[in-house]
Amino acid sequence: MRKPLVAALSVLALAGMGTAPAVAAEPPAAGVGKSVDTDTVTSVVHDLVTSTTSAVDQATSPSLQAVTLAGTVSLSNCSGSVIRFPNSLDTDPALVLSNGHCLTSGFPAPGQVITNQASSRTFGLLNSSGSRVATLRASKLAYATMTDTDVSIYQLTSTYATIKSSYNISPLTVQDTHPTAGTAITVASGYWKTLYNCNIDGFAYRLKEGDWTWKDSVRYTSACNTIGGTSGSPVIDQATGKVVAVNNTGNEDGESCTVNNPCEVSESGAVTVRQGINYAQEIYNIPACFTTRNQLNLSASTCTLPKP
Repeated sequence: MRKPLVAALSVLALAGMGTAPAVAAEPPAAGVGKSVDTDTVTSVVHDLVTSTTSAVDQATSPSLQAVTLAGTVSLSNCSGSVIRFPNSLDTDPALVLSNGHCLTSGFPAPGQVITNQASSRTFGLLNSSGSRVATLRASKLAYATMTDTDVSIYQLTSTYATIKSSYNISPLTVQDTHPTAGTAITVASGYWKTLYNCNIDGFAYRLKEGDWTWKDSVRYTSACNTIGGTSGSPVIDQATGKVVAVNNTGNEDGESCTVNNPCEVSESGAVTVRQGINYAQEIYNIPACFTTRNQLNLSASTCTLPKP
């Protein structure tokens, strides 16, 4: 885990790295996944160098011309995106997608599901070039869990239409069908204002990290070398522009099934460790759990999200 730069600011200024993210105004989460956390100054500087290099390399890739940072958001400790479902209306309250482990209140325990909890959390809305154009505010945390998946969905005080008319930014649409292996994808980090370009390598039947287990997780090819702060980033299909998953973790040290070192567990129970490989959680099943006006309905017959 890594943290926003504080002591490293002067080092980065001398290195000509540009402006670093502001120090978090809300308490940061720590531990599981790709949220920002404490680490040494050396590691933080290395991570930003890696992120910046990745951004330069990917900005010159023709395949990324259609994918930008527009509609992504920066959180105090993570990344996220303004999303809509296939049946959402422009007049509906907008939603923000991120990870369950990015909550400022701490990690949901295994088996815990949070629904319709009041929240005033803020999000920095980015345009296509990664400039912050607005601060959006939540009215509630509609859904969050780290059981079976790692997701949080906030409802905003603004509608899609208001955001579009005020800032000329449209939400990203969630794909409501299972993603496909081999798909060219972009992990778009609002926290780092960086695009990571790779492919879906395959799927992990179970992904276990510490006390948490996630089902049918997306595994990236090695080119998506995501770092701390990329948690909650939308995983975008380059061909359609739709969000097919939400970035959440990776095996950093080669350990097996420990925090920051998720392992894959097959149907037969075989454990595989892939050091340096990163993962995301599928979201195609989420639209079925939201109804008119983007309201959560876990009782819907086709909703398969974990319930409280």
